[in-house]
Amino acid sequence: MTIATLPIEDAPRFQKDTRGFATRAVQAGAPHDPVTGAVIAPISLSTTFAQTSVGNPVGLYEYVRSSNPNRDHFEHAVAALENASYALAFSSGSATTATILQSLATGSHVISISDVYGGTHRYFTKVAAAHGIRVTFTGAIEVDARAMIEENTKLIWIETPSNPTLSLVDIQSVADVAHEHGIMVVVDNTFLSPYVQNPLDHGADIVIHSVTKYINGHSDVLMGVAAYNSSELNDTLTFLQNAIGAVPSPFDCWLAHRGLKTLHLRAKAANENAMAIAQFLESSPHVISVNYPGLSSHPQRKVAIKQHRKAMGGGMISFRIRGGFQAARRFCEETKLFTLAESLGGVESLCEVPASMTHAGIPIAAREESGVFDDLIRLSVGIEDVDDLVDDVAGAISRVADSLVSGEVTV
Repeated sequence: MTIATLPIEDAPRFQKDTRGFATRAVQAGAPHDPVTGAVIAPISLSTTFAQTSVGNPVGLYEYVRSSNPNRDHFEHAVAALENASYALAFSSGSATTATILQSLATGSHVISISDVYGGTHRYFTKVAAAHGIRVTFTGAIEVDARAMIEENTKLIWIETPSNPTLSLVDIQSVADVAHEHGIMVVVDNTFLSPYVQNPLDHGADIVIHSVTKYINGHSDVLMGVAAYNSSELNDTLTFLQNAIGAVPSPFDCWLAHRGLKTLHLRAKAANENAMAIAQFLESSPHVISVNYPGLSSHPQRKVAIKQHRKAMGGGMISFRIRGGFQAARRFCEETKLFTLAESLGGVESLCEVPASMTHAGIPIAAREESGVFDDLIRLSVGIEDVDDLVDDVAGAISRVADSLVSGEVTV
């Protein structure tokens, strides 16, 4: 079975939840323990579950790879927040990507945006290709999608915002073209989280997340998740998830579910902080350009207004600093609150240079064609005090500028 056919909406695993986002975040998938009355579900670490007779388990569970109470609770919560009928949790965001691509038949063709997460690009070009899946990339998917569709095109892959240049895609416009040809649309929603954007509401067939980022939000869990509305797709991905074994641990599911309960508070705070920093960066003479969907200057600002909750820009920013790679490197060394580290979406603020870190594996020509230059800095804005964060960025930029003048940093 492949995912070549369009999704159908029947036999949902989880009942659609129409309550407010904050209520869903706190309440969905969070039943009281029926034995003790515990408000927070216990961590179920057992790998196997007793049966009353041959083939008759005591409850819903048989073996941990197939299902687990903590995983079920977490999946229920994600489905509620993405307005989905189904959700499946995986051992990582990359495992989520791999499982979806594994569902395609050999010889299938995939269309992807070119400005895609480095790990996804690596999987598409190094792993999927080895299994007979061909991926072609475009920097203008809304314009190019129709012309790029081939007889064996089965999937269109979108990140919006993209990583790390934060370009946006009008999901509905791409989905309309894809669905004319029976093609599925996958949207990686990691950069915004379900609080800011719900791709399924705009025509996507599958929405995925690196749970490691905003959903968990505390930089202590490695996980991925996919959400969707098709029962046929659920059968396919559930089979592959179990057969491949790309499942998260019960403890990680418990931690991620705990993090998800405060997603709306964290995402809102990160958005407010990022907007203040983006406005400062845009005003700085030491900055070449700023990529942030919350700014009116963003080239796809209309898409943000259409697709994002309250037209939010999210908590991610990238910008090009004057002085080239050496200036970008120096900036990341000069910050006091922004930690130089990969990843994103945690409560703490991080900075990195994508060309030398998260996207180093992408060929230079491909990187620069997507706008990932050596002087590009990516910020994951946390939930610290906004004035402290702005001061930290301003101070680091000032010290870089001074070092350029003094000759400590050469262009």
